Amino acid sequence: MATSANLLNSIFDDLLNEIQQSSEGFTQKIVPEETGTIKSVSTGVAIVTGLPGAGFEELLLFKGDLYGIAFNIDEDEIGVVLLGEHAHLQAGDPVSRTGRVMDAPVGEEMLGRIIDPLGNPLDDKTKLTFHKRLPIERPAPPITDRAPVEQPLQTGIKVVDTLIPIGRGQRELILGDRQTGKTTIAIDTILNQHDQHVICIYCTIGQRASSIAKVVATLREKNAMEYTVVVATKGNDPPGLLYLAPYAATSIAEYFMEKGHDVLVVYDDLTHHARAYRELSLLLRRPPGREAFPGDIFYIHSRLLERSTHLINEFGGGSLTALPIIETEAQNISAYIPTNLISITDGQIYLSPKLFEMGVLPAVDVGKSVSRVGGKAQRKSYRGVAGSLKLAYSQFEELEIFARFGTRLDEHTRKSIIHGERIRACLKQPENHPISVEQQILVLMALTNGLFDPVPLGKMSEAELKVRNLMIELPSDIVNRLKLDEQLSEDDRNQILAHTQKMLQTFYNETLKHE
Repeated sequence: MATSANLLNSIFDDLLNEIQQSSEGFTQKIVPEETGTIKSVSTGVAIVTGLPGAGFEELLLFKGDLYGIAFNIDEDEIGVVLLGEHAHLQAGDPVSRTGRVMDAPVGEEMLGRIIDPLGNPLDDKTKLTFHKRLPIERPAPPITDRAPVEQPLQTGIKVVDTLIPIGRGQRELILGDRQTGKTTIAIDTILNQHDQHVICIYCTIGQRASSIAKVVATLREKNAMEYTVVVATKGNDPPGLLYLAPYAATSIAEYFMEKGHDVLVVYDDLTHHARAYRELSLLLRRPPGREAFPGDIFYIHSRLLERSTHLINEFGGGSLTALPIIETEAQNISAYIPTNLISITDGQIYLSPKLFEMGVLPAVDVGKSVSRVGGKAQRKSYRGVAGSLKLAYSQFEELEIFARFGTRLDEHTRKSIIHGERIRACLKQPENHPISVEQQILVLMALTNGLFDPVPLGKMSEAELKVRNLMIELPSDIVNRLKLDEQLSEDDRNQILAHTQKMLQTFYNETLKHE
């Protein structure tokens, strides 16, 4: 046995030496000079001939330093997606190969900057110098490289952190009709990462310039640009740039993830992305399918969102959390693109226009929202106080319908409705004001123990603010346990509830006077 093993080792060594000798003097393959010509140009795409060696998704160079991506590789011609202003191009112009696929510049110097998917600065600062580039299309990490999603990503939004928790490495879809507050939830989540050591990438796809400017102004005002990169494309940009934007943003996020950082990426929104891809596909004469979308519309989003993950410690332990945004029409969450994304992601936050009109902001419909990671990525302190909250709120919504008909209610039902109204009032929150974990826990403890029930509805916001300010009166050891997510003892709970009840006493007395 030993002799045969030695023989195999000897053969292996000889083969290895042969390979090393044959590779000496090896030089990188140089792309042969190939120059083709433009056959035709239309909105955002060009048909090119004379480049037989071009590969799929290879970058091609046009006149005026304009780049394009080879999308359709046919026998006699190539369909190219143009990545910029193409008014100067015309039939007969030369086109040359670059020999590389589309890539995006990455690096720490991007933090605090606004760029387009090609890395060009869109702010008034100096031009960026990059030392590294990554392909925009990269394979998702294999299952063996992924760790379970167990650490929470705190959004600072009470209704989300309590009832629809998001974990680092999760993909949580935000969907709803126009003007229901989808972007606000994403921006508030970014604002809440100021002390959470999370790098944020905000990717706008086909948004109005005024909307982008408003978001950037908010991020700057709250000092959130220090840890944020904005990858921006406007509504009047070529469809090729709109298509590239989320992939480029994900490659930038992966650069930080692979260095061990926790990263949050927001895609605002993938409805525009799907429409841009549909436009390109129709211009390139690809066969249309349902609603004129091409057959691979599911694949373009699945290969994008599958790159979000939590890596194991051997690969740095970083994570990439995705918050894709999608716009529904007339509350139709069963439409083509929304159902595609619901099936790809790990849960969804649904925003209801009815709640928005009622002034319940954020307008999260708890019944239609879900997190498939759920309590596994939630802090222990939440599980102790929020366990019965979702059930009580759901029961209230059912009972509220009967109460509207003027039905005579028994005492138990009346108390359930009063309690549910306080839950709804507590879950309201002004935009751009994320709330710390400790303050949320205090409010939730008071809520689940019925301490807010005697408070008049009109005074709920004032009463909640008083409870949040209770932090300065609590013993330091209890505050530390809240911050470190340690288990609270029964004595800790009793002390917190006693302080809360004392603070809310003025509201109770006011109610008794009116009665």
